[in-house]
Amino acid sequence: MEAAKTRLEAEPVGSPRLVLEPLAVWHAEEMAVVLDSPELHRFTGTRPDTPDELRARYERLVAGSPDELVDWLNWALRVRETGALAGTVQATVSHAGSGLVAEVAWVVGVPWQHRGFATEAARAMVSWLADKHVEVIDAHIHPDHSASAGVARGAGLEPTSETHHGERVWRRSTST
Repeated sequence: MEAAKTRLEAEPVGSPRLVLEPLAVWHAEEMAVVLDSPELHRFTGTRPDTPDELRARYERLVAGSPDELVDWLNWALRVRETGALAGTVQATVSHAGSGLVAEVAWVVGVPWQHRGFATEAARAMVSWLADKHVEVIDAHIHPDHSASAGVARGAGLEPTSETHHGERVWRRSTST
């Protein structure tokens, strides 16, 4: 008989200037303001969500993946100094064969950019994932998004020759 898989759940994660809080539906109102910039959506071709749209999305995320082999982990980034929210990080963890594989992403609101928050948050999340025995961590980054490539590099990911829907796959393998 196969042992039941243990689901991962987002936990509070600290870094020097940020607290990564497990995402909650009540974050939606403040996050709608943080993420309300067309500039954040330049590489995705989407538009900012309204507070109601973001609340509905957060309700789905908080409910968790319906697939028992996939965990959705999402965090809101809170700036220690001010208490304000600055963005989010996320990891979709798949239980693939005998190991764990994560696809990660991040977004920091325009007013909080160019301060190293995205790199600090991504590094904290990647470290947390490695501590949870996630063996492969991938990010898909638009080839023209140099800032996001810098975040990936700062979090210990390296570019691969692989692409996914036109984006470069960056990877960190924690297995030996």
